[in-house]
Amino acid sequence: MAFVHQVRPRYAEVDAQGVVFNAHWLTYFDEACTRWFEHLGFAPKEAFFRDFDIMLVKAVLEWQGPAGFDDAVDIAVTCPRIGTKSFDVRFAASIDGRDACVGTITYVSVEPGTHDTTPIPPILREQLEAPEPGRS
Repeated sequence: MAFVHQVRPRYAEVDAQGVVFNAHWLTYFDEACTRWFEHLGFAPKEAFFRDFDIMLVKAVLEWQGPAGFDDAVDIAVTCPRIGTKSFDVRFAASIDGRDACVGTITYVSVEPGTHDTTPIPPILREQLEAPEPGRS
């Protein structure tokens, strides 16, 4: 089962069309990713600087329906691909079961404190490959 994080769009995040402005989806997905890592056992304030670090290298957003002010947006997080140095995280946002936005973000593993790519550390790979994170 996928990890699910919920956000409630604030008034300032909705555009003149009455829907969440597109750039905010990346913020919501980043927040969901942070909480997903926490769910996997990595304390965000420590793990990203001590155990591993990652950088975004590609983001694809696919809008599927509106999300508005104060909607309860559920974001399901899964890891559909794990490579040697990079992995994909898929975010599926929905409201009451209705699709709103799907995002796939490719992250690359880097040495903490640098921009140098490195193989995904075993401590992270073990959690990403575990059945619980919802790999598809």
